[in-house]
Amino acid sequence: MAKTREEMDRRAFLLKSSTFLAGSILGLSSFSKAFAADKPPNPPKLAIIIDDIGYSRPRLSKFLEIGAPITFAVLPKLAESRMLAEEIHDQGHEIILHQPMEPFNPNIDPGPGAVYVGDNPDKIVNVIGENISDIPYVTGINNHMGSKFTASRKEMEEALFAVKLHGLFFIDSLTTSRSKAYETAKRLHMATACRNIFLDNRPQKPAILSQLDKLKSLAIRCGYAIGIGHPYPETASALDSFLRGLNKQKISMVYISRLIPA
Repeated sequence: MAKTREEMDRRAFLLKSSTFLAGSILGLSSFSKAFAADKPPNPPKLAIIIDDIGYSRPRLSKFLEIGAPITFAVLPKLAESRMLAEEIHDQGHEIILHQPMEPFNPNIDPGPGAVYVGDNPDKIVNVIGENISDIPYVTGINNHMGSKFTASRKEMEEALFAVKLHGLFFIDSLTTSRSKAYETAKRLHMATACRNIFLDNRPQKPAILSQLDKLKSLAIRCGYAIGIGHPYPETASALDSFLRGLNKQKISMVYISRLIPA
């Protein structure tokens, strides 16, 4: 049976990836190219992603009302996902796909459109491709859950092939310290970055403000920082208060795409 174009592209992608890896091991200069994400921008910049968009329009509206450049990560295959993505786009904001991936806890369902460790390569590529088609205007992808999936280098290579096939960037949400997603994407010479701070593991406004202050300090120290939050009313309120104070300082809020290589 003749090979499909997609199969041939994937094999070529993985072959090139192996060559890049060999170059890094041997110290070849072709692999030593610096990434834009590793060079701190000036002045300091913050990027904030709000995950889990797709369940509630009222919760999304609280963030849209802030009027800041927030990147919204939209879950696929939910009843309101496409409509909310259209609304986000109409208001000029950035959209990424919040790709469900398998967690370590087998009792937790990552939701529709998920990929799992053990899925064959074609299934991973097809599922992610369908999810990208499901959400309009996506510029990149980050993982929803995925502690088990992102810890598996083999499956992450296949998932990243799908991301690269569609010309998108990948943000590692770092839901586990074992994640191989960011390092694999860098090894494959893909546009990538990773989350620095979760803003609302404790969804109370004082705790979220404390996390935002840590994010700001990191941005000042490193030149940029990436935070991830969720569509809680407390997160919207804390972010609104934080940004009012941020306007008086020489720190700018930007979309996540501004902090990664083109």
